[in-house]
Amino acid sequence: MRALRILLILVVILGGLFVILDRVAVNFAEDEAAGKLKTSENLSTTPDVAIKGFPFLTQLAAGSLDDVQVGIEDYEAATGDGAQKIRIDGLQADMKGVEFSGNFSSATASTATGTATVAYDELLKTAKSEPTQVAPGVTASIVGLSDGGNGKIKVEVEATVLGTKLPNPVYVLSSVTVVDGDTVRVKADTLPKFGGVELAESRIREITDFEQKIDGLPGGIRLDKVQAAKSGVEITVKGSNVKLAG
Repeated sequence: MRALRILLILVVILGGLFVILDRVAVNFAEDEAAGKLKTSENLSTTPDVAIKGFPFLTQLAAGSLDDVQVGIEDYEAATGDGAQKIRIDGLQADMKGVEFSGNFSSATASTATGTATVAYDELLKTAKSEPTQVAPGVTASIVGLSDGGNGKIKVEVEATVLGTKLPNPVYVLSSVTVVDGDTVRVKADTLPKFGGVELAESRIREITDFEQKIDGLPGGIRLDKVQAAKSGVEITVKGSNVKLAG
């Protein structure tokens, strides 16, 4: 009986040591992966990397991780225009089936899904914010974007008619969609009138409608869905064979 008790105590101690060793190893691996990702994506800050699943050591031995979650607070994405960038806030990605090399110099996820936000002030950079002539004597420009409710963007437009700026801006509710997996499209649901002046639809849409390309997201993930929200446009991303490093 005493021998059995001693054996049980040893099992508990060894089990505890294994858990401690497993957690130390996973913390080391998370730090290594975060450093590699920071370098490969040229990030200004170190991302958060969380390796899920227990035990980690058996996953390490197999060279494949079931679930890795990555958080990047600020990411500068390309826009298709060589010099211009657009800031992506709070990118959270969930990577499944991550195959990696021994020193984490390369890692590729079978699939990835995630979410992030593009703030309205960032999206406004691509809108027609400079006064543009939409008819003889009539100029207009977008001066603000905000949440219009029900997944719509409220577009604020200022206009000048025959040299006189209209006292109040015109507001337009617009739908926001993804085009070709890398572009956010904003399109007015209804068209505004400026000072009662009838304008051709094509000329008005030159102001109210615009697109923003978002390219070069980490590991080659692409846009899937978008929706207007309180703080900006919420985007959903997805991808396959996503490279975390290497």
